Order: sequence, then structure tokens, then C-alpha cells
Amino acid sequence: MQNPFRGSLGIDFYTNQSTIKWLILLVAAVIGSGSIFYTNKLVGKLKRGEQEKIRLWARAVEFLAEADLEDPAALTFISTNIITPDNTLPVILTDSASNDIVFQRNVKVDSTNEEKMNATLRVMLRKMRSEHDPIPLQAGRGGGIQYAYYRNSYLLRQLSAYPYVQLAMISIFGFIAYLAFSYSRTSEQNRVWVGLAKETAHQLGTPLSSLMAWVEYLQTIPEMGTRHDFVQELQKDVRRLEMITGRFSNIGSEPVLQDENVLNAVNNTVNYLKPRVSSKVNFEVKSELPGLTAKMNKPLFEWVVENIVKNGIDAMSGIGRIRIVMGRESERAVFIDIEDNGKGIAKGKFKKVFKPGFTTKKRGWGLGLTLVKRIIENYHSGRIFVKSSQADVGTVFRIILPA
Repeated sequence: MQNPFRGSLGIDFYTNQSTIKWLILLVAAVIGSGSIFYTNKLVGKLKRGEQEKIRLWARAVEFLAEADLEDPAALTFISTNIITPDNTLPVILTDSASNDIVFQRNVKVDSTNEEKMNATLRVMLRKMRSEHDPIPLQAGRGGGIQYAYYRNSYLLRQLSAYPYVQLAMISIFGFIAYLAFSYSRTSEQNRVWVGLAKETAHQLGTPLSSLMAWVEYLQTIPEMGTRHDFVQELQKDVRRLEMITGRFSNIGSEPVLQDENVLNAVNNTVNYLKPRVSSKVNFEVKSELPGLTAKMNKPLFEWVVENIVKNGIDAMSGIGRIRIVMGRESERAVFIDIEDNGKGIAKGKFKKVFKPGFTTKKRGWGLGLTLVKRIIENYHSGRIFVKSSQADVGTVFRIILPA
């Protein structure tokens, strides 16, 4: 039987979701890395250009200081004709002996408050020291050594941060696109589930009505009085089919949840399955609290238990033990563990078993456990997962429902 979740080219889109996610992540990483590399290369060129400007400024200060130390216009000339045209590079000149600030340019300070201005300049000086090595220069004939400290321009600092901002934007866009894709895919799955369930219920309706009529007819035949047990079993199967039809009809609609006794719901399923499976399968049902109740839609929950038990019987090839244990997970939740001693599930497939199309059988669509997960999580606000599994030892599925 062909898997309906497999494309015309044989690509299983649902079971290859992780591959597609990694491919999208790889493309985003390449784009982000390329942007960071190119921007950093551009930033490096601009940074070297700014360093050359500062060195030129320092050499000019030295030259004019040697030329005429008494000329107060010398430093003004330097600042006016070399620094001012750019007006972006913050510069602080300090005296090496006293470490006092001799001159500053392009540092935003409050000149009306000397104490606050000096504090601002000291903070800026520490930043400059952490970013670049100072440029030493000679302070005129016989003068000491002074140091020119500087920072990258505001524009260059913005440009350095740009690729990371761009990468963040790409990540946000990718995340939004992923959510949109997931929502679209989930909506599509919902439509498939609902359509499939409604069609199944419709197809079962006609033969079910016929079977009900035949049962009524058999009850009127006198000879069937000696086979009352036969008619009763037939009635059970008809009622079961009627319930299954109702289950499929309710898929896609909001189920009604009520407080139900968990042990009773499990026993109903086990009692129905016992005469219909191999006699070599032993059932063990145990409840830590006999009066344990949970919020559930009983027909749908019994369907879940039936699906998991049947999977366990298949894993045991019809010979083994099914053990069902119930108890309180917390004050607000109960657990139901369904254990088999079959061939087990590989650890890497604990989550994959719930994916549409995943099956180890030669026949089948691999929808049983997917439907189980949908019923528990979407309709009951609960959880279902593989609690434990070992090869040739068995598997334990755990269901958690609100108490």
C-alpha cells in the first residue's frame, strides 16, 4: 500500500522535515556569514583609513610644535584643517608625565560643568585605551612625550554592528517564515485528517446499517435461540463498529471531556480485545488508585489504548504480555503506562514513531500513533511519549492526562 504522505517523486516530506530545517539553517548561516565577512572587510579598510588620519594629525602636531612653540595658532591650525573637516574621530591628547588631558576633540561633554566634563573625559579615555594603542608624539623642543588616544568614528562603530543586526533580522525573518510554514502545514494536516475521518465514517455507514439489520433478522430466527452467545458477540462487534464510526465522525470537532474512571475505560478496551487477539497474549491491568479519574472523552481515549495495545501485540508477534499501569503523575495529572515485551524501538526513533507515514509494517500507512498523539495532545491537552524501550525487551508508552 502506497504511503499517502509520500510525494510523487518518492520524497517523504513529513519524515524529512529535520533535513529541510537543517538546509534552511545552512542557507541562513551562509548568508549571515557572507554578510559578516564582507562588512568586516569593509570595516577593516575604513579603520585603517581612520588610523592614518590620526597618525597624520599627530605628525602635524609634532611638526608645528617644533616649528614655533610660542605660536598659539599652531594647534588651532591643526585642529581646523586636519580634524575639523572630518569631525567624527574622538581624540584625547594626554601628557605622559602627569597623565593630564591636554586637548580633546569630538568628545561630547558638558563644558559648563568642569567636574562633570573631566569625569566624562576620563570615562572616554578608558574606552579609547581599551580599543587602540596610543600614538606617541614629541611636544616641541625639550618638551616631554604626549599620547594621542582615539576611538573609531560613530559611523564606523555602527557599520561594525550592522552585520550582526542583519543576521538577527534574517533569523527573525526565518523564524517567522518557519512559524508560517508550520502553521500552514498543520492546517493542511488538519484538513487531511478531517477529510479522511469524515469519508471513513461515511463509507462505514452503509455496511454498518446493513449489519444492524442482519442482526435484527437473526434474532427473529427460532433456530438462533440455541446460539444466543453467537448473536451477542455479533451485536458487540456491530456496536463496536458503530462506536468507531462515531469516533471518525467526531474527528475535527471539539470533543466533550468529562471526569471518567481511568480503570473502567482501560478495562472496557482490554475486555473487548481479549477474545479478538491471540490467546498467547496475557493482559495485566493495575491501578495504584482504583478511583482514579481524569478529564477525557471516553470513546476517543479507549481508541488510543486500543491502538497502542495492538501495536504492542504486533511487536510481540502475538505472543507475550501487555501490562497497563495507572497512577497519579502529580496533583493535576494522571499517567497511564502501556508496556509490551516486544522487539522494542531504537532510541533515535522515539519521536519519529508519532510522525505520519512512519511504520515498520509491510502494509499500512503509519497513521495509528499519529492519530493517537493527535487525540491525546490536541483533544485532551495531555502528553504521550515513549517512556522507555530496549531491543528484545519491550517498550513502555506513557500517557499523561489532566486529572
